[in-house]
Order: sequence, then structure tokens, then C-alpha cells
Amino acid sequence: MSDATTPTDARPALPDRLAIDTRSPHHVRAVFEHDIGIRFNGKDRNDVEEYCISEGWVRVPAGKTLDRKGQPLLIKLKGKVEAFYR
Repeated sequence: MSDATTPTDARPALPDRLAIDTRSPHHVRAVFEHDIGIRFNGKDRNDVEEYCISEGWVRVPAGKTLDRKGQPLLIKLKGKVEAFYR
């Protein structure tokens, strides 16, 4: 095998649902060892906290608003979601 194909073979498959928050049951540490990108409705987004491809939604922070535990308040946006490795 060539060196160009080896790194892509070592990457885990991207799950249907993924969350950045380590407390979430949808957090997969192995995926975050690589640089991933999210394309929402045809535009790359850098502020996605959680996504679900099959249900077609992403959760993004609602400005600088925090909940009572100090975590960003998230809003759900619906549309076409694509996850990929950069």
C-alpha cells in the first residue's frame, strides 16, 4: 500500500450521530483524533456541537448565552447534514 491510503484506512467511520461534549453518549473519542468537518445545507460550519445525519439536524450555540450549568445554550437547525474528514 502507498502512504497516501494508509491514514484514511486508519480513520474510524463517521457515526450517524456525534457530539463534542464528552458527557454525551454520542461522543466518540476516536473520531476526534482526526480533523472532521460538517457541511450543513451546502455550507461548511465550524460551530456545530452535535449532529445527526439521518434526522437532518445540527445543534449550534445560541450566541453567548449559557445555561445554568455554564454550558452554551444550543439551538437545533434542520437541513441537509454531511460529515467528512478533512
